[in-house]
Amino acid sequence: MEIRKDNKDFGYRRVYGELRKQGMIVNKKKVQRIIQKLGLQVTSFTRKSRKYSSYKGKVGRIAPNRIHRRFHTCIPHQKITTDTTEFKYYNVDDKGRMTIQKLYLDPFMDMFNSEILSYGIDKHPSAQNVMTALNEAIEITSDCPYRRTFHSDRGWAYQMNAYSSALKSNRIYQSMSRKGNCYDNSIMENFFGVMKQEMYYGCVYYSYEELKEAIEKYIDYYNNQRIKQKLSWMSPVEYRLSQVA
Repeated sequence: MEIRKDNKDFGYRRVYGELRKQGMIVNKKKVQRIIQKLGLQVTSFTRKSRKYSSYKGKVGRIAPNRIHRRFHTCIPHQKITTDTTEFKYYNVDDKGRMTIQKLYLDPFMDMFNSEILSYGIDKHPSAQNVMTALNEAIEITSDCPYRRTFHSDRGWAYQMNAYSSALKSNRIYQSMSRKGNCYDNSIMENFFGVMKQEMYYGCVYYSYEELKEAIEKYIDYYNNQRIKQKLSWMSPVEYRLSQVA
């Protein structure tokens, strides 16, 4: 009950993993039975928002696909991926009229531990938003002893001269998915799916500020508290620190 109080989206597998972290030896099926008995199953939403596509044809430089779905790496800050997704919120004016507005998120993720290194949030698809998050990610990953690779789809922002020049000046390889192939960046698509399932679907946001704050809180939670089985039941930050130590 205490675990679920702090982690409302933990299913029985993650509750089991958290109990293991706390030194409690218990069978996974027993945890599942207790979760069912207490009615603590996680609600799953089937409604999905339209996938945002930033592809506008060839408007700049197209980079080769250097990742080739090899998302795993044992080296922190070596392989970074990014993408853009959109969220919708409602805006109510002074006359009580409600309109649908959009918010855009541009995160940069480390494939080593799925940690979100940097991100930008804006009301419109913004080159400045992408570049600010990119420069922050470049700075954070500058401690990598090997040459880095930044992966993305073929969205217009990643074809910009400013984007490719920033990577080139820092001796970073640029990699892009093949045209129309979302599986080439499935690690980021998976993050968007998990994020929207846990903090967006089933919720209604009535302002840009409210939605922005919810996203910021979720990313902090995702990085520091949300444990993963593939990370030995640690959060992304915990796993990175354990490997460095």
